[in-house]
Amino acid sequence: MKLNSITFIGGGNMAASLISGLVADGYDPTHITASDPNKERLAQLAANYAIRTETDNDAAVQNADIVVLAVKPQVLESVVRDVAGAIWRHQPLVISIAAGVREAALREWLGEDIALVRTMPNTPAMIQSGASGLHASENVSDIQKDQAESILRAVGLTCWVTDESQMDAVTALSGSGPAYFFLVMEAMEAAAIKMGLEAETARLLTLQTALGAARMAMESKDSPATLREKVTSPGGTTERALGILQEGGLPALFEQALNGARDRSQELSEILGGK
Repeated sequence: MKLNSITFIGGGNMAASLISGLVADGYDPTHITASDPNKERLAQLAANYAIRTETDNDAAVQNADIVVLAVKPQVLESVVRDVAGAIWRHQPLVISIAAGVREAALREWLGEDIALVRTMPNTPAMIQSGASGLHASENVSDIQKDQAESILRAVGLTCWVTDESQMDAVTALSGSGPAYFFLVMEAMEAAAIKMGLEAETARLLTLQTALGAARMAMESKDSPATLREKVTSPGGTTERALGILQEGGLPALFEQALNGARDRSQELSEILGGK
């Protein structure tokens, strides 16, 4: 079976995470190319993963079966327009990990018939524990969907959405989501220190509690609500704490927060050229 040639346009943290995950999964690094104007960054990628590197985007996509657009959203248009001719000639699958840049804009820059997958990974992808939402344009084949999913699965869990507008919800939930949990951990740690625990003890107990709760939720068939009920004894300490959080409006506050993040994602899409 032919091994697909993958080119990353951009060699930053997310590209490095995907490359690292692919190589760790056994993907032949000689079939992976990274293109970036930063020669020092390219040298590091080559040294770490034995991939091919290129400073010329056109040359990098010449024989690519899959092109991953891994540059910042603010510079994506100029980068894509420069390489559009080469992509049009070779017709690879294009995967964009640029947050907020919609399919309509990418089609305008690349051409209407390009096979395109938009994806929204999050920062835990850097430790192969990411969560990525994906959306495919109508002309993406099932084989190409499998190819895109395989690349993103190298850094964690993947989920497809059927409507591109749902990518704004994905951004609000999992794209921005790690920061929400960091804030909760930060608040718990600070409260524990105020109650008299040493800072290191408060930190370790907070982190392990968060990790354990996440693993239980992932490995259990029960919903988070059921798991919460199972650890909440009537009249106990957990019930008291949860009552305070619910009376303080925590569920409604999270709903407002995610709605705000989704709305901002929509606004940024308009600014970045979405239609």
